[in-house]
Amino acid sequence: MSGRYGSGQGRGHGGRPDHRGRTGGRRPGRNEPPRIHGRRDDARLAAELRDMSGASYGRYKSLQGDWDYGDFTLTVDRVQSDPFAPPSRVSVLIPADVAELPDSAWRSPVRRRATADFLARRAYRVLKGSRLRIDVGGQEVIDRASVQIEEGDLRLRLGIELPGHGRRIDGRTAEHELCDRLPDLVDALRWPELDTRAAVAFADTVEDTTALRDRLPDLGLVAFVADGSVLPRRSGVSDLPMDGEGNAVPFASPDSLRVTVRLPHRGEVRGMGVPEGITLIVGGGFHGKSTLLHALERGVYDHIPGDGRELVATRPDAVKIRAEEGRRVERTDVASFVRNLPTGADTGDFSTDNASGSTSQAANIAEALEAGSATLLVDEDTTATNLMIRDARMQALVHGDREPLTPFVDLVRPLHREHGVSTVLVMGGSGDYFDVADTVIMLDGYRPSDVTERARGLAAERTDAEFTVPAHRVVDPRSVDATARGRARLKRRDMDVLTFGEHDIDVRGLAQLVDPGQVIGVGLAMRLLAEDGLLDTGRTLAQALDALDERLASGGVTALGRGYAGDYARPRRFEVAAALNRLRTLRVARLERPVGRG
Repeated sequence: MSGRYGSGQGRGHGGRPDHRGRTGGRRPGRNEPPRIHGRRDDARLAAELRDMSGASYGRYKSLQGDWDYGDFTLTVDRVQSDPFAPPSRVSVLIPADVAELPDSAWRSPVRRRATADFLARRAYRVLKGSRLRIDVGGQEVIDRASVQIEEGDLRLRLGIELPGHGRRIDGRTAEHELCDRLPDLVDALRWPELDTRAAVAFADTVEDTTALRDRLPDLGLVAFVADGSVLPRRSGVSDLPMDGEGNAVPFASPDSLRVTVRLPHRGEVRGMGVPEGITLIVGGGFHGKSTLLHALERGVYDHIPGDGRELVATRPDAVKIRAEEGRRVERTDVASFVRNLPTGADTGDFSTDNASGSTSQAANIAEALEAGSATLLVDEDTTATNLMIRDARMQALVHGDREPLTPFVDLVRPLHREHGVSTVLVMGGSGDYFDVADTVIMLDGYRPSDVTERARGLAAERTDAEFTVPAHRVVDPRSVDATARGRARLKRRDMDVLTFGEHDIDVRGLAQLVDPGQVIGVGLAMRLLAEDGLLDTGRTLAQALDALDERLASGGVTALGRGYAGDYARPRRFEVAAALNRLRTLRVARLERPVGRG
């Protein structure tokens, strides 16, 4: 076995040889369970597991703590209470001189994230058929806790279903998983054992997309779609690219919107630039309008090679807006959209436990702006019609003094002109937005064309309404409590519900939550905001989110995971804020209004 390391002596840390022929010194364990004393190495672990066969399942708990394998360390972090409970959690630390990752693979934050993602996907393939599990996510490359690179050391966080026959330990199978499959996994993740050209190309792809996204403001763009991109997905329940049949039409930019960008690895890339301002995406049904918008909303993330959207990039502050009838709203300033309610409610300080479609959409826009968004993505299919448009005949019948809603079409232009917020809208049923659009892109069989001049010929004069920056809110941190029955409680139900303490948060409307691990990441971020005092000292919510971003920039995603042994991934600030706004216990202590507002 030692030949796998290129020498007869193996690749340990100096000292005694282990049972696989490698040399390595022991590291002291921490919090060693009292039932297992003395030497804690892989040979001892194998013997203990064999000895446990047939014993009560609870005896597995004696394994908690560190086990020295010579060239890596296994830590048993949490042991499940019975075979039917959530899987046990273990972590593996592979030192830098064993992992042999070159500096170029991890020194920059972007390449570190990309290499970690590549290794997670490699681990997933190696563990196929094993009881060991690793979180890898889908098509996006997101910072996740399952694989982290720390100064060249490689740390894995895994789940394992500890085997049993009924409620009795199956020690032989456990030995195979922890003493054979796990060392094989460590071997497979060493840089010399990888397809290093693929690993480098993976990181190059992510670095190119990040560079492209970073360049968008200088180019005056909110998004970019490279020529040749494949935007359609395989099905409504699969995020994999369409495989060449049906509608998998490679993207080709219109001449008038074509932009050339030079990237670090691909060199010159051509594609369609989506300019700042108000952009409409129009066309007949099933011609690709929503497909393009979906690609743009996912363009805030990097994608794996072969996804088809590797060079679709959107500004990181882009937020998808929709109506969510029934959601709770807590002291949100929607006065630019809603005024003079028959109830007399103050819409500059608006609360409800059961928002209508229009008020929920207005709140979603105000909250996105509060969190720092300057790019809104809107699909008319998921909006409240009465907040989007109000045509001349309806205005003639229902006079303005009896209509409390100011439609978005009257606000979208001042929103950009006076506040620098761009909007990309999919519109298929109303031409009212021709009056305010800066750019109109028509999709015909998934092929885009620039029809801005034709749309302007159909436009009419329109009087804009006034848009006032919404008030910022200061959250009462006592209202954000993850505690249930005396301990922190975070769970998710698919991608639909986050359980935070005693309460369920409906997150189905957060279209840019793309990974199950992000749902837990949102809960962990909310807990950190409250428990670490980021909501204290009178900070507005936006300032608290700034402090959260600083914490994650310096500490990485694992800064979220204090005391949490499960899988999680980094969420964006916008989804953290959105989930917080949907927490039914949320209380806002006060509003801070812009200077000059009452």
